[in-house]
Amino acid sequence: MDVDVVHTADLGPDGRADLHGLLDLAYGDDFTDADWEHALGGMHALARDGGALVGHAALVARRLLHGGRALRAGYVEAVAVHPAHRRRGVAGAVMDPVERLARGGHEVGALGSSEMALAFYAGRGWQLWRGPLHALTPSGIVETPDERGGIHVLPTDVPLDLDGDLTCDWRDGDVW
Repeated sequence: MDVDVVHTADLGPDGRADLHGLLDLAYGDDFTDADWEHALGGMHALARDGGALVGHAALVARRLLHGGRALRAGYVEAVAVHPAHRRRGVAGAVMDPVERLARGGHEVGALGSSEMALAFYAGRGWQLWRGPLHALTPSGIVETPDERGGIHVLPTDVPLDLDGDLTCDWRDGDVW
């Protein structure tokens, strides 16, 4: 298995089509147009086996508000593994470069996790956010209590109070 890291701009039409196909296969009907948009505009770790795309993780830039600061966040999106290649280390292989980019280029890493993946991220050093979660919406700051228990951060040198407030920037679809 080979893992390449490329920017969205370098995927090209065929690469974007392959990626969209993998994400549709991995997520099924849960993968929306907004989810696709969230995965674009940053760096992509692409795992290939024999030339076929079998795994993906993206890191996009976002702003998170915490402790009176706007933190430059590397937000992980669209982590996916082809169903026939699960439990073979593909997710870890695409997360390795994404985590390196988050640690080296951002003040904090963050992601929203499904319940199924909580242990995977915890085992990689991601910490579950325990405090209140909010979104900075066009009509002001709105609490997002349904996201509690699924938002993780990858600490860097910036001190974080995991029991404090964390607010994400606005976007269409799922804000986290």
